[in-house]
Amino acid sequence: MKILILEYITAMGIDDPSLWSEGQAMLDGFLEDFKDRDVDYLISLDQSISRNNYCNPVKLEGELMEWLDQNISNYDSCLVIAPEEDFILYDIVNFIEKKGVGIIGSSSDAVMICSDKFRMYESLKENVPIIKTEKVFFKDMDSYEPFNNKRILKPADGVSCSGVHVVNSKGEMKKAASLIETNLPYFIIQNFIEGTSASVSLISNGSEAVPLSLNLQDIHFSDEGINYNGGQVPLTHELEEEAKKVAKKAVESIDGLNGYVGVDMILGEEVHLVEINSRITTPYVALRRLLNFNLGDAILDSIYGDKLPKKINLCGSISFCKKDDVLKLDELR
Repeated sequence: MKILILEYITAMGIDDPSLWSEGQAMLDGFLEDFKDRDVDYLISLDQSISRNNYCNPVKLEGELMEWLDQNISNYDSCLVIAPEEDFILYDIVNFIEKKGVGIIGSSSDAVMICSDKFRMYESLKENVPIIKTEKVFFKDMDSYEPFNNKRILKPADGVSCSGVHVVNSKGEMKKAASLIETNLPYFIIQNFIEGTSASVSLISNGSEAVPLSLNLQDIHFSDEGINYNGGQVPLTHELEEEAKKVAKKAVESIDGLNGYVGVDMILGEEVHLVEINSRITTPYVALRRLLNFNLGDAILDSIYGDKLPKKINLCGSISFCKKDDVLKLDELR
């Protein structure tokens, strides 16, 4: 099988250290996991090749979609690592699907559902304890009901903590909404839940999902918004089993969620699901070092062999944080 890895940030040469550190780390992880396979990976013209010698670098010349149009048919399958923001992930996956090339990950339909957080909420609210979410059109902000508690405001098509703000009044809501970068005519408001920010990493074959780990998310609040600085794999918590149960049910509730999937949560007095990421998330970088099997191979097996890992053991614990343009990993004792 001839595989292409398309990690969006490094392929496009996007000059943002906070994004570059995670993108490069995820790319390097898969290059090592797939080192014995026939794999190419896209890299921008002005970027040196990856820090390891695994797999074959292909310099991206011209526009990404034009390159895919001319070259993607040379591959049997493609692993896309890209943000849902502005439907970037959806557009790439949908284009590749239409070319008849396999996707090592979720279908474009599933990506679309998870890329619009309100649509995702509507799909899940009857099945799992997801945080109450409201859609607010920019043009209707003046008529939005008065605040009586703290809320979270975010773009409906955002990624990570980009554009996320804690607001306490209509005035703060309007100010935060003016800072959102989105092509959608609306944003979303969610109830603010006190608790531990966490995520669950899973592998799915499209019908059954297997939780791999509960992870800590290192998130800080400031006047400028919410910042994601890294995390820890795994996280020990009294709600661990319930969190994994909720994440599993959520992933199995949306058709087309395949391969690696991340589910964000708040662990308060109970489990509150925040959103589903239909893509590779940063905890993969630490998780692949702790598992008793090759995580990249397991993702491939879930897609093409309909097989899921039966025995999951994590040896140790790893924290990770962004430092300049590098994602720094520390083994914890």
